[in-house]
Amino acid sequence: MIILTGAAGFIGSCMLRKLNDEGRRNILLADDFSRDDKNRNLHGKSYIAAVHRDQLPAWIERAHRDIEAVFHLGARTDTTEQDVALFDRLNLNYSKSIWSLCAQHGIPLIYASSAATYGLGELGYRDDHELPAQLQPLNPYGRSKNDFDVWALQQAAAPPFWAGLKFFNVYGPNEYHKGRMASVIFHTARQIKATGAMKLFRSHRPDFADGMQSRDFIYVKDVVNICYWLLEHRPANGLYNVGTGQARPFLHLAENTFRAMEVEPKISFIDTPEDIRDTYQYFTEADMGKLLAAGYPLPFYTLESGIEDYVQGYLGKEDIW
Repeated sequence: MIILTGAAGFIGSCMLRKLNDEGRRNILLADDFSRDDKNRNLHGKSYIAAVHRDQLPAWIERAHRDIEAVFHLGARTDTTEQDVALFDRLNLNYSKSIWSLCAQHGIPLIYASSAATYGLGELGYRDDHELPAQLQPLNPYGRSKNDFDVWALQQAAAPPFWAGLKFFNVYGPNEYHKGRMASVIFHTARQIKATGAMKLFRSHRPDFADGMQSRDFIYVKDVVNICYWLLEHRPANGLYNVGTGQARPFLHLAENTFRAMEVEPKISFIDTPEDIRDTYQYFTEADMGKLLAAGYPLPFYTLESGIEDYVQGYLGKEDIW
C-alpha cells in the first residue's frame, strides 16, 4: 500500500493519476477533503480509502506493516500567508510526525520541499546538504519548508529511503482550485479567454526588462515521473531539485500560451503588487546535476510542449488529468 498526502490537491492528484497509470490501485489518500473544487481532482481515479490528514498518523501507527511508501505532498502552499503558527502546524510539525513514523517503522518517504527555500537565490540553486542551514527564504511558507529540510538533515533516525523534493515552478492540470497561487500559465489562459490579452508584472529592477523575469517552469507530468522514478530506484537519500534546469522568461510563457490558444499575442505590463514586490523572485533555475547523476533517464517537457499539452489538452476543456 502507498500513502499519498495532499491527495486532492494539484500535484497530489496528478501523482494519484501517475500511480494509477502504473497499475497502482492500493493507495490510501490523506487530505482534509473539505473543498468540492479540489475533490473534483479525484474523479475517475482509483484508491482504496481516504482519511482526514489529522487521522493519518494514528492510521500509519496501526497499519505500518502494510505500507510500501509514503508520498507526503500535502502542505499549506500560500506564499502570501503570514501566519507562522499555521505553517508550523501544517507544514513543519505535521511533516515531523510523518517522518518520525516512517523512521520508526522502516517506511520509505518522499516529501515535498520547495524552491521557495532558496530565497532570492543569493547562494545559488544547488541541492547540496550544506546549503539549507544558510538559506534565507522570503516568506513563512518558504521558511517552513526550509526548516523541515534542516531538521530532516539533522536526524539520526531516518526512513530507510527518503527524498525531499525542491519543486520549482510547477504548472499543469488539476490546479483549477488554487486561485491566486495557480500558475501564470493558468492565469494567462484565463485572461486571454476573457479579454484577448494578458497583463504581466512589470520589472522593478533595472537589470531585468519587463517580462524577462525568469523561472524554472516544470510541467507537473515531469514532476510525478520524477517522484515515481525515485520510488522505484531509490538512489542516495537526501534533497533533490525538481525543475528542468533551464530558466525561461515570463514573456516567453505568455507568448507560448497565446500560440497554444491560436490567438495573436497582446501583452501589456502592470506593477507587481506591493504586498509581494519586495519578496518577488526575478530568477530561479534548478541545478539538476544530482538527480541526473543518480540516473534519472527521462527527457523533460520543453516550455513550448508543456504549455501546448496543458492548454489544448486540459485548460481549453476545463478538464482534469
